[in-house]
Amino acid sequence: MTNNNQKNQEKPQEHKEVNANEKKNNDKKHEEKEISVEQKLKDTEDKLLRSLAEIENQRRRFEREIKDAFEFGSYNFAKESLAILDNLDRAKIAIRNDSVLKENKDLDKFLSNLDIIERDLSSIFEKNKIKKIDTKNKKFDPNIHQAMSEIEDNKVESGTVLKEIQAGYMFGDRLLRPALVAVAKKTIKKDEENKEKKD
Repeated sequence: MTNNNQKNQEKPQEHKEVNANEKKNNDKKHEEKEISVEQKLKDTEDKLLRSLAEIENQRRRFEREIKDAFEFGSYNFAKESLAILDNLDRAKIAIRNDSVLKENKDLDKFLSNLDIIERDLSSIFEKNKIKKIDTKNKKFDPNIHQAMSEIEDNKVESGTVLKEIQAGYMFGDRLLRPALVAVAKKTIKKDEENKEKKD
């Protein structure tokens, strides 16, 4: 009997130890669940923030693409429209140089009408951010000028634009067409030329 009592006394102790272990395990599992819920919440928040940032970047990208598409379309149209101004200018030169038309008394009226059309077209261009590049007495700039020839001239600084062959235009900050120009260069005397050849 005493053996049975001892066994019975040992069982509740074992039972208590098992319960304590189970409780510890349950507490650990509960803590893990709590941590994992907090971690999941944090992960979800991170994903949400990333998604929002991605959506914002995409919105900005779409806005930029729309703006670029609009400006690029306008840019091409503007570039093609320059031919109208060029042809008006060529027409005026051809009419002034025509020997038969020079004798016509209405020539000046006709040319003044062409000037009005040219001014109107230039005004429309300026309203749409298309501006003519000023080349008169400017220093040659490879970003907006294209040198077609060099003219020897000691009166001005070398690299100065002396003559505009074809007008250049800017479309806002972008180059629409470079100005074709003739640039000044210093005349080299024959003595200096011979000296350079010897060197």
